[in-house]
Amino acid sequence: MRKLELLKNLINNHPDAPHPIAISLKSNDCTTDSGIPHRELTNTNKDVFIEYMIPVLKKHHISPEVYEKRKAFISSFNIPNLSSCSKSLYPRNSKTQKGNFAEIFLADYLQLTTDAQLPVYKLRHNPNVDQSMKGDDVLLFDLDSTPVRIIVGEAKFRETPTKNAVIEIVNSLIGSNKLGLPALLDFVANKLFENNNDELAKKVLECSFLFTQDKLTIDYVGLLMSDLNARNHVNKHTGNELRNLLMISLGTNNPSTIIEQTFQQVEFA
Repeated sequence: MRKLELLKNLINNHPDAPHPIAISLKSNDCTTDSGIPHRELTNTNKDVFIEYMIPVLKKHHISPEVYEKRKAFISSFNIPNLSSCSKSLYPRNSKTQKGNFAEIFLADYLQLTTDAQLPVYKLRHNPNVDQSMKGDDVLLFDLDSTPVRIIVGEAKFRETPTKNAVIEIVNSLIGSNKLGLPALLDFVANKLFENNNDELAKKVLECSFLFTQDKLTIDYVGLLMSDLNARNHVNKHTGNELRNLLMISLGTNNPSTIIEQTFQQVEFA
């Protein structure tokens, strides 16, 4: 019971209908065998889930303003199929698609279920869309909470869940914890300064000083996206070395097919 109470401190309730995530994903809160809070998500409606994720993937890869400018410029040539000759805005490498999908889902789900926000969409700044970006998968901030809160997320996709995948997620978050401040904190602040969002950038940078004064909370969330057996592997293989850890499993039939179909449709969204 105490561990489930901790889960409620880390994450709010699963969305209610008619939200598409409520319709497409069933939620169950439990604890792993090692006593770590665990939210099990199971896909119950593939079509609704794909439809929801299409604009989410698009938003994470390119800003709406840049997208519209690119679209208008390409259209100005009035040449059929010119857009198909330009480089895709989204990864076509299957491995990168899977990694990005899991990372983006985790970021979006945490924004739905916590008060933390994503001030910078990391993947918009990737110089090579077919390669994954280094650094924290997900970095969210609740700058208005007392104390200020940061959420560090690590997401992995596996066609079939494995013990090693769960261990890798937890070890990555343990490594982030040992570093102290998240590696991407300065990256986020610098991008905010570049976008003339100075007030928010300063608040992000201030986290460095709050950390030295022990006035900053950093929570850790791991996600394994895989088949319907994902939850069992998370329950069985999650270690308990890390405080303030929440695990999320996302289980679905044919997970690779869902990702492939979503990226196919996002190209034309």
